[in-house]
Amino acid sequence: MPRKTDARARAIATAERLFRIQGYTATGLTQILEESGAPKGSFYFHFPRGKAQLAEEAIDNYIAQRIAVLRTISSDTAGDALKFVHQIFATFAAEMVASNFEYGCLMQNLANELPALDAELTQRVARGFADSTEVIAEHFRGCGFAAARASSSAAALAAALEGARTIARLERSPAVFEALADVTAPRGTAPDSAE
Repeated sequence: MPRKTDARARAIATAERLFRIQGYTATGLTQILEESGAPKGSFYFHFPRGKAQLAEEAIDNYIAQRIAVLRTISSDTAGDALKFVHQIFATFAAEMVASNFEYGCLMQNLANELPALDAELTQRVARGFADSTEVIAEHFRGCGFAAARASSSAAALAAALEGARTIARLERSPAVFEALADVTAPRGTAPDSAE
């Protein structure tokens, strides 16, 4: 039986997983409580503002994990933009396969629903996209890209990844990530000249 002190962490992990699979609106508090095993009284002790507060923490947790993965890939591929991009595609594809194509991006799922529901959560998701995209831009700058090119390349890569996740879920195949890797292979990734 899970320890009662784990109730908060279990609720956050369960909410994150369910938001990634079915979105925010389709995920009810009862389902989160049942699947996490968190007692209702304990839940409201940890999350007095209810589902919205739980969503905030799930978003923050997801963003922190995403940034940590991107930073690890960046460290492993320092100075090599093409290898960095290909490793990101491979990592995201592997995650999709491991989840049996159930997991979408939590930020993308919520971004599709939240603007009409909760402005504060929407802003939190937007910051998550901006912060994780900045990690990508930072890597590109470290490869010698001019600042503008690093930013635009990072934004394009982030958009490609979100679209690829959607297509991979629909097709139940990582082929779209392989296609993206193929498309980027012949592209020049040489550093820009000084601005």
